[in-house]
Amino acid sequence: MRKLSLAFLLLALAVPVHAREKIKIGWVFAMANAPILVAKEKGYFKAQGLDVEILQFKSGPLVHQALSAGELDMAYIGSPPVYHWYSRGLKSRIIAKVNYGQAAVISRKDSGVNKISDIRGKRLAGVRKGSGMDVLLRGYVLGEAAKVKPDVDVEIKSMPPANMDAAVENKVVDAAFIWEPFTSKSLIRGNTQVIFDMNKAVPKYPWYIIMALPDTLKKKRGAVVKVLKAHKQAVDYLNSKPTAGNGIIAKAFRLGNTKDINGKIHKATEVVAMARTRLGWEYELTDKDVKFIQRLMNYSYRLGYIKKKLNANDLIDRSLMAEALK
Repeated sequence: MRKLSLAFLLLALAVPVHAREKIKIGWVFAMANAPILVAKEKGYFKAQGLDVEILQFKSGPLVHQALSAGELDMAYIGSPPVYHWYSRGLKSRIIAKVNYGQAAVISRKDSGVNKISDIRGKRLAGVRKGSGMDVLLRGYVLGEAAKVKPDVDVEIKSMPPANMDAAVENKVVDAAFIWEPFTSKSLIRGNTQVIFDMNKAVPKYPWYIIMALPDTLKKKRGAVVKVLKAHKQAVDYLNSKPTAGNGIIAKAFRLGNTKDINGKIHKATEVVAMARTRLGWEYELTDKDVKFIQRLMNYSYRLGYIKKKLNANDLIDRSLMAEALK
């Protein structure tokens, strides 16, 4: 079986580029989206006979612009942007899971903010209002876990995630709703602490997903299934051992060495290893995942980010992954 797989890989790599199916995939620049990097780096897309171009974006709105302009076929992105766009007419489908976990709230050790309920009356770094992570922050972290009213009981200061850890450490804000690798880099430096781990509150909650445009599913369904097969291979590789893919991740996110408050130097792979305690990778969307995405949709409706209630089952299509697993 091993020899057969190797022979298949060599045959796929031998196929001329012009003969491979072309597909363009956008991805939000986040460690949790590592499977797309692994699939590209390890040759899993090529092994499926695909000519895949992956395009990196800093945020969901930029991905949306590219999708609307016909510059992408698919994307690795959070689920809230997809259903926000769906409510406005872009009838894309969520077809697979990418990861679980990643988000946390950190504070300075000397801030007096030692648990999530301490956030009342404080300044919190967050992302752009209306974004996917903002839905999670306002809907679950503040609304349910902290039981405070956003913008009333807590001041949310919008800023890029790469700036949040420095803002906390330099006392610009008291805490930050942040994700990997920024969380781990800050913790390794030694001045901050995690006061709320989203993955502990809702174990294995889905975040990044794979979505595809209606035209892509209609005209390139076979290629989409092949993408999902490569995606599964990448996830299986990452899950094969705790260090699998750490070098690829450290390089892609340009993670250099980090010095802690005692002057000790920590390698980039240590940041990745710590990050993996708060996130992981899966490819199949479960019923539990669908319920959580529905929960996010309900938050978006209550927050006024979408104008009508949505049903998660209307835009989640699990048939393509089922086909990829055959």
